Amino acid sequence: MKFARIVFGFAGVWGVLVLTPLYFLYDFVGKHDPPALTHPQFYYGFLSLGLAWQAAFLVIAADPLRFRPLMIPALLEKWGFVVTLMVLTLQRRLAGEQLAIGIPDGLLGILFFIAFVKTRNRTFQA
Repeated sequence: MKFARIVFGFAGVWGVLVLTPLYFLYDFVGKHDPPALTHPQFYYGFLSLGLAWQAAFLVIAADPLRFRPLMIPALLEKWGFVVTLMVLTLQRRLAGEQLAIGIPDGLLGILFFIAFVKTRNRTFQA
């Protein structure tokens, strides 16, 4: 359980630190990676959803065994983003070097899976 606490605690803190500044960078994102953003509701909605997941990661970290079922959607959150980036790259809708933004999520997805396996309730094992 200690492994899961560390992994999910790190993921939650890391996510808050990475996502929060994006609230103040809406115009910068469009200038740095054109075209300009035109749907602020999607941009800020993504950030709000992302921050909500960071809170979920911190909840899981507080009691991994109790919140083990929540690790499954946490895995989907991480791997869903990585798979999306891969598909967009294969469709040539995303430059290959932009795949790098998914590396932290891919690594955390792997660690989430390991944490999920390691936190099996030992009282129910044969």
